[in-house]
Amino acid sequence: MLRLRRADPDMRIELMPLIDVIFLILTFFVYAMVLMVRVDMVPVPLESYGSGESTEPDPAVAITLKLDGTVWVGQVQTGLDGMLAEIDRAKAADPGTVIYLALEAGDGLTDRGPLLTAAWDRLHTAGIDIKLVGQPDGGGP
Repeated sequence: MLRLRRADPDMRIELMPLIDVIFLILTFFVYAMVLMVRVDMVPVPLESYGSGESTEPDPAVAITLKLDGTVWVGQVQTGLDGMLAEIDRAKAADPGTVIYLALEAGDGLTDRGPLLTAAWDRLHTAGIDIKLVGQPDGGGP
């Protein structure tokens, strides 16, 4: 006589779906942590300066002079003409805002010397104190 039923298969625990779920959860938490960090500066590699010192976390706005000659204030590309208006907007929101001037590290096709002196002169004429930003070079003065 023929048996119509097959034998019940042995029960097994599959690990691959469990590992997939764990990596999905891990990816979610890593991405959530990345989004929790608020950055107001354009990410650029910084020059090294021997006179660098650590700063206290104050409200800050960075003026970034990129390799291509563009001027950014915070996350806004302003150029030299719109730089002071954007800084005034930031200072109106919080009068204790510190202004940082950062040069993107590297060799660009644009000579940023005149751009740096023009930005520095406009900020000095407006009475705005600025701080230069750079990486410590590791050597002494």
